[in-house]
Amino acid sequence: MKKNEKTEKLRKIKEVVLKCRKCELFKERIRNNFFPVIGEGNHNAEIIFCGEAPGLNEAKTGRPFCGEAGIVLDNLLNHINLKREDIYICNLLKCRPPKNRDPKKEEICACSPFLSSQIDIIEPKIICPLGRYSMRFIFEKYNIKENRTISKIHGKIYKIRTLLKSLIILPLYHPAVGVYNPNMIEAMKKDFEIIKKLKSELI
Repeated sequence: MKKNEKTEKLRKIKEVVLKCRKCELFKERIRNNFFPVIGEGNHNAEIIFCGEAPGLNEAKTGRPFCGEAGIVLDNLLNHINLKREDIYICNLLKCRPPKNRDPKKEEICACSPFLSSQIDIIEPKIICPLGRYSMRFIFEKYNIKENRTISKIHGKIYKIRTLLKSLIILPLYHPAVGVYNPNMIEAMKKDFEIIKKLKSELI
């Protein structure tokens, strides 16, 4: 698929999300004059980073990972010489859950088709779910049978082969982990170094 075609398809997703009423989160968004956080970055990206749901700063701006967790993410990307414009960043949920609570099952069911479509349109070679909820969804999408928690499998490479392509899934800690526990940053850097190695192998 050509880049301009991808851009048009992603624009149509944005239009649908802006009008979405499939779960109760849209009421929270409208009541607070928040934005949905649909995603941003390179529409031809080889790497997609997928978070769980927008936080307060993200809902105020419509941009993914623009708060403290975003600073951690940017630092981790810088560590492996990646820029935001090189990748695509999005979330499992497009609207912010109240008080940053965990996503509910019905919210994931309502919103996850948007993420699934974004992935199918962009056609990345590496998907990095950030946190347990996005990890579970990505594993279900690609039929990965794995019951261990993200603390046990972060940085583990899962190679997937579909009828049309091969794909790598690399679960990572959510950048917020580095905000709450700075001692985790070194482990997170090591996980990101795996991305650098994988990317070099794609060239």
